[in-house]
Amino acid sequence: MAPIDRELLKGSLEVVLLALLERGPMYGYQIVKEVRALSDGVLDLKEGSLYPALHRLERQGLIEGFWQARDDGADRRYYRLTAQGMQAARDKRAEWRRFTAAIEGVLRYA
Repeated sequence: MAPIDRELLKGSLEVVLLALLERGPMYGYQIVKEVRALSDGVLDLKEGSLYPALHRLERQGLIEGFWQARDDGADRRYYRLTAQGMQAARDKRAEWRRFTAAIEGVLRYA
């Protein structure tokens, strides 16, 4: 099976991240693993796209990062939705459903 065009993921990364963070705080590598697992390995996030997207969402006030100590004493940066981010996640999810339904409608009859 041919790999998914990276531009498709790039255009949907914001809604993917917001949806994942609705489940609770996560750190970067955890997000990568979750996306891979939930997409049955089809989506493979790279650090070069993940962290710029997280920082963009943070600048927009949709998520916030915080440090948490691990059992081994090292700190790990987690990300969680803000109140504004929770609303944005709901809005983006609804927008995504309208968009994919429209695309499916076109593909079905094209």
